[in-house]
Amino acid sequence: RSITRSYYRNSVGGLLVFDITNRRSFEHVKDWLEEAKLHVQPFQIVFLLVGHKCDLVSQREVTREEAEKLSSDCGMKYIETSAKDATNVEESFTILTRDIYELVKKGEISIQDGWEGVKSGFVPNVVHSSEEAVKPRRQCIC
Repeated sequence: RSITRSYYRNSVGGLLVFDITNRRSFEHVKDWLEEAKLHVQPFQIVFLLVGHKCDLVSQREVTREEAEKLSSDCGMKYIETSAKDATNVEESFTILTRDIYELVKKGEISIQDGWEGVKSGFVPNVVHSSEEAVKPRRQCIC
């Protein structure tokens, strides 16, 4: 439990990932959510529910509708991903970071004493994809 607590310390966002080909993993989502919330209190954490292995359509045990209902009931967004073919993997992180950024802008997540989850300083006004980040840039070496 002490390792678990330190794992969540200062977290602002989290991906709750279940396997759409494994109903048991889906049935544990609420438990994982409650455990995470317990360990970050009194601070707020933003979650994104991720149904993984969407490339395995014929083995699917959890419908999109079930997952969307659960995410809605728990106040999260939902996305389906596949690491095998890179479907929505980067998009998952982009959605989560944008949601966090919007809450920071609204003041719903703020810098607080004793919490390192959000730090003051430079905040970019544009979220770039990883592909854009590695493009060579022309810069003046003046």
